[in-house]
Amino acid sequence: MPVELHRASGRTRLGFALAATTMLLWGTLPIALEVVLASLDAATIVWIRMTFAGLVIGAGLAWRGRLAALGRLGARSWGLLGIATLFLALNYFAYLIGLDLTNAASAQVLLQLAPLLLALGGIVVFRERFNGLQWCGFATLVGGLVVFFLDQVQALAADVVAGDRYLGGAGVLGIAAVTWAIYGLAQKQLLRRLSSQQIMVVIYAGCALGFLPFARPGDALGLGPAELAALAYCSLNTVIAYGAFSEALAHWEASRVSSVLALTPLATLGFVALGSRLVPALVEPEPISWTSLLGALVVVGGSLLVSLGGAAFSGASPETAPRSG
Repeated sequence: MPVELHRASGRTRLGFALAATTMLLWGTLPIALEVVLASLDAATIVWIRMTFAGLVIGAGLAWRGRLAALGRLGARSWGLLGIATLFLALNYFAYLIGLDLTNAASAQVLLQLAPLLLALGGIVVFRERFNGLQWCGFATLVGGLVVFFLDQVQALAADVVAGDRYLGGAGVLGIAAVTWAIYGLAQKQLLRRLSSQQIMVVIYAGCALGFLPFARPGDALGLGPAELAALAYCSLNTVIAYGAFSEALAHWEASRVSSVLALTPLATLGFVALGSRLVPALVEPEPISWTSLLGALVVVGGSLLVSLGGAAFSGASPETAPRSG
């Protein structure tokens, strides 16, 4: 019996708004994480964020009596939940390691491989379609990523240690991108059986349990006010950003959501520039050459072609297959 695939609800404006919210929140996240990474290790940060998110969303679901649906899931759904949990946990950890080895702007630009992979997965797995203009945008986005990466590597060529550190971080971020795309595709299929919040509470709880043996939550007691504020923001960001992302997948095609998320690097560059002026003691300006900036702009141009070049904004009828409860 063939597996029935998830289809977007067709509420394109809502899907776009949710994807844009996620993009802006993820644009600020690496700046706050860099502040926290100066005092806490990656496993502890992931554990705190996942535990907080799981408790907040779990309490909300329990209040509305919606946790009981998890007990009626079949083996296939639990298998998908296990895949989504494992790969999101790997994504969180790899992203923090890669961020520590590179910088906020580079981490966000290089991680745009993730929405590219998600877009390809949406086309292959969910039979979403790109027209010619969107494929052109896709190729443009890839070209922008290549320009940015090569310029960053060339800028560090004179410093062997820094160059090796950056290349190592870029490799880890590549792993983070692959794991995130797999998580995103698994979650999209789970939306046929569960709401986004029901999916995320299981994922957060699973990740929290997985990282518990490696976490040192007591270290958070030694954080200063600025570090505590940054950690609190990262935890809230986890709940709101991933909640918005989950809902965006319910209402919009994965390929369209991924194209909006490709704008995240420019948001990060803007927030870094603003933060370095307002709180220079916490946020350091990042050395971005004109070539790197051009590469980032090309990424944005490509993502806009992908997002605006399809039927979602042209008035054509969207896919409206119903979701099961």
